[in-house]
Amino acid sequence: MPPAILLILCVISCKTGIDYSEVVSDSFPSAPAEPLPEFQLEPEDGFVVKNRPVQLRCRAAPATQIYFKCNGEWVNQNDHVTKESLDQITGLVVREVDISVSRTQVEELFGLEDYWCQCVAWSSAGTTKSSRAYVHIAYLRKAFEQEPLGREVRLEQEVLLQCRPPEGIPPAEVDWLKNEETIDPSQDSNFLMTIDHDLIIKQARLSDTANYTCVARNHVARRRSSTAALIVYVSGGWSSWTEWLECSARCGRGWQRRTRSCTNPAPLNGGAFCEGPPFQRVTCTTLCPVDGGWTEWAKWSVCGTECTHWTSRECQAPPPRNGGLHCSGSMMESKNCTDGLCTRTLDPGIGVMVYAGLVGALLLSVVLVLCVGVLAYRRNCHHLQGDITDSSSALTAAFHPGNYKPPRQDNPHLLHPSAPPDLTATAGTFRDPLFSLRQGANDGHHKIPMTTSPLLDPLPSLKIKVCVCVRVRVRVCVDQSDVFMKDEYHHGGHHTVVRDPGHSTSATLGSLGGRLGIPNTGVSLLVPPGTIPQGKFYEMYLIINKSEKTTLPSEGSQTVLSPVVSCGPSGMLLSRPVVLTLPHCAQLDTPTPDWTLTLKTQTHQGAWEEVLTVGEESLSSPCYLQLEESNCHVVMEQLGTYGLVGQSCPPQPACKRLQLALFAPRAPCLSLDYILRIYCTQDTPHALREVLELERSLGGVLMEDPKPLLFKDSYHNLRLSIHDIPHSHWRSKLLAKYQEIPFHHIWSGGQRLLHCTFSLERGSLAVSQLSCKICVRQVEGEGQIFQLHTDIQETLPPCSPIPSGGTCLPSSQVGPYAFRLPTTIRQKICASLDAPSARGCDWRLLAHSLDFDRYLNYFATKPSPTAVLLDLWEACHQGDADLVSLATALEEMGKSEVMVVMMTDGDC
Repeated sequence: MPPAILLILCVISCKTGIDYSEVVSDSFPSAPAEPLPEFQLEPEDGFVVKNRPVQLRCRAAPATQIYFKCNGEWVNQNDHVTKESLDQITGLVVREVDISVSRTQVEELFGLEDYWCQCVAWSSAGTTKSSRAYVHIAYLRKAFEQEPLGREVRLEQEVLLQCRPPEGIPPAEVDWLKNEETIDPSQDSNFLMTIDHDLIIKQARLSDTANYTCVARNHVARRRSSTAALIVYVSGGWSSWTEWLECSARCGRGWQRRTRSCTNPAPLNGGAFCEGPPFQRVTCTTLCPVDGGWTEWAKWSVCGTECTHWTSRECQAPPPRNGGLHCSGSMMESKNCTDGLCTRTLDPGIGVMVYAGLVGALLLSVVLVLCVGVLAYRRNCHHLQGDITDSSSALTAAFHPGNYKPPRQDNPHLLHPSAPPDLTATAGTFRDPLFSLRQGANDGHHKIPMTTSPLLDPLPSLKIKVCVCVRVRVRVCVDQSDVFMKDEYHHGGHHTVVRDPGHSTSATLGSLGGRLGIPNTGVSLLVPPGTIPQGKFYEMYLIINKSEKTTLPSEGSQTVLSPVVSCGPSGMLLSRPVVLTLPHCAQLDTPTPDWTLTLKTQTHQGAWEEVLTVGEESLSSPCYLQLEESNCHVVMEQLGTYGLVGQSCPPQPACKRLQLALFAPRAPCLSLDYILRIYCTQDTPHALREVLELERSLGGVLMEDPKPLLFKDSYHNLRLSIHDIPHSHWRSKLLAKYQEIPFHHIWSGGQRLLHCTFSLERGSLAVSQLSCKICVRQVEGEGQIFQLHTDIQETLPPCSPIPSGGTCLPSSQVGPYAFRLPTTIRQKICASLDAPSARGCDWRLLAHSLDFDRYLNYFATKPSPTAVLLDLWEACHQGDADLVSLATALEEMGKSEVMVVMMTDGDC
C-alpha cells in the first residue's frame, strides 16, 4: 500500500476513533494496480425544507471506500449508508454512499461559509474528491418587498405593475395572475415580464380590465400579493355633426338645429363624458313663396295664311319666386280671323314649281362639291409626280441634300454636314450598331439594333412610285454619366449607396463581433460578440453619405445635426443590438433643455421617417439613444441609413456649434490679385475633413486653427467683413461693407461647404506683406476675429493633418481585439448584475452610475441588461479605452469581488 494512503487512514483513525485496520487489509490488496476512482454520481446542492433532512449521494468506480467530508470534517462511518456492486462490463467495484444532513447540522455552523459536503473515494491507485455540494435552509418570508397597486388608465396607455417578491432561499420565482389565471407572455404579446418581475402591458385594452395578483414561490412556500384592480377606461368622444335641419319657419325668421352624440366612442368604466354641447342652433330666414301671375293678353296678330291670328301673355305679374306656384292656364290663344269665310286651298301649279326648285338646288350643290374635290386632288399630286425608279435609287433620292437638315456645328459627335448618310451602304462600315431613333437617354435596354434590318439589305428590283418625302437625322453621342469609377454597395435592393474610400469602411465579421470606424470622422459601428449567429459571416459596411438622394431634409425649423450614415447590409437579422456612434453639433451644456432631438431613418423608397424622439421613448421604441457633449450613441437592432435632426424647444432658442476656417493660396502669388476664403461648417470632424480635402485639391492652405462659433436659432444671418487693410498697398474688391450668409442656409444643415470669398488687389508686384482682420459674427449674436499676417511671396506649408478629435483608431477591428473588456470579465459582471437584487444593487444601479438611466425599460426588455449596458460603455469609451469609469461604478455599488477579477484578468 502506498505510504500516503496509510498516513491518511492513520490521521482519520485518530480523529474519528474508527479502526481502519480491516479496511487497510481488505481494501488495498496487492493485486495489479487499479485506476483512480471516477465519480459516476456527485452530490448535488440541496435545501432543508422545514425539518426534512437533505439526502446527499455519490457513486464512484473503482472504489474500495467512499466517505463524506462536510465543512472540512469527516462524517462518522455509522452515518453512511453504503451499497456495493460490480460493473458487469468493466468488472470494477462500484460503491454508492448516502448521508442525511439535518437542519440542526446546518444551523450549528458558524462563520461566513455555507454548509458544504463532498465525497472522497479511495482505490489502490489513490484518492479522488468530488465537487462540493452546498446545503441551505430554505425559507420564504411572508411580506412582499413591493406589492402591485391598482390604478385606472386610459385605453391604449402603457401600464407598469411592479412586484418585488419576499426574500427567500432559493430566490422566489414570480408568476402573474389575471383573474386567477396565469399570464403567459408567449401567448399574448401585449404582456411583458421584465427581469425585475414587473408586468408591463404595452397598450391597455378593455379586456385588460381585471384583478392582477403577483405570486411568489420556491421550495418552501407559495405567497400571494394583495390584488391590484386595473380599470381601463374610455373617455367619450363626439360623433360628427348631423346635417342642418330645415328652417323652423316656412316664411320669415326661424331656427336651424344640428346635433351630435357622445358615442365616438361612448364613455366606459368611468371615463369622462364629452365636453361641450350636444347640439347647435343658429338663426335662419326663409323667403316667403310668391305665386306667379299672368300679364294682360297682348294684341292680336295679323291674319295669317291659315286664316288665324294669335295672342299671348306671360307669367310675370309677378313671376313665381321662392318656390311659389307657376301660373295655371295657356300662354297663347288663336282663332279664325275671317269668321269662317276663309278656305285653305293651294294652286297645283305653284306646288310643282316649288318642288322643282328644291331638286335643282340639290343637284347644283353636288356638282360644286365634285369640282372642288377634283381641283384639290390635282393640286396635291402635282409636286409628287416622279419617274419610275428602283428601290435603291428611291432611298438614295430620299436623302437629297436639299431636303437634309444639317446638324449643329458645335457638336463633334454628330455626322459631318457635308456627308449625308447613305443607307444603301453595308452595315460593316459602322463601328457600333445603329438604333431606332427618338430613344431616350435611359432607354438603352429598349433599343432595337438596325444593322441587320431588311431596310439596309439590297431591295428586290421592284418598280415603285415615290409619293412621300423622307428626311432622316442621325446623331451619335456618348452619355458620360453612365460610366462609374467608384465602388458601390447595393442598399436594400432599391437604391445604390456609393462608396467613397475616404468616407467608408468595411470588414467581414462573424460571431466574435468587431468594430467598424471611419478614421478622423467620429463615426463608428460596434458589433458585440454574439450579434452574428455562430458559423455565419457577413461583409458589413459603414458609409458617410454625400449623395443628394440620401440628403436628410429639414422640415420647418428643424436642423440637421449629424452626418447621414449608412450601415449594412440592411435587412440583416441581428441576435443582439449594435451601437452606432454619430458626431453631432448641438450645444447641450445649458442647464435647461433647449433641443428637441429626433433620430430619423431612410426607407427603401427614399422617404425619411422618425425613429425616436429623445425623452418620448416607449416600449415600442426600436432603439435607445445616449447623448454626449459631441457624440450620440444609438443602440439599435436594425441596420440602415440614419441621421440626427433637432429643433428649438421653447422658450429658449437652441444653439448649434459651427467651425470657421480661413484659407489662402499655398503657392507664391504671381499676380496682383489675392483671394481669401472663409468656410462655415458644422462642428463635426467629418465636416472639417471635407473642407480640408477640397482646399487641398484647390491648392489652399489653412491659415489658423479653426475657430468655434455658437450659432443661435434667432433667424439672424452670419455677417463677414474685412478690416484694417493697409490701403496704401492693398484694396478690397468688395463693393459692400460686408457679406452675409443667410440664416436658413446655415441652420438647415443640408448645404455643405458654405463659404465667402474676399478678393484683394495689391498696388504692385513688389508688395508682399499682408496684414488684416476678418470679423465673422451672427447679427445680434456671437462672433470671432481672424488676425492675418502673411508673406504672399513665400510658399506656405501644406495643411496640417486632419484633426481627429481624439485617438485615431483603425478603420476596422475584428474579434476580441476590438473590445477593451475581456470576455471573461464581461461574463462575470453580467452574472453578478443581471439577477435583480432586493437592495437594488444590480444592473439598474450600474446604469445610474454610468448615466445610462434615461429610459431603463429599454434595457429591462433584453435577456441580459448588463451586457447591453457594457456594449454601450464600450462605444462611449472607444477613444480612451479606460476601465477607470467602470471600475469606479462597480466600487460604488459594493461589487468588490468583480473589481478583483477586473484587476486580475485585466492585467493578463
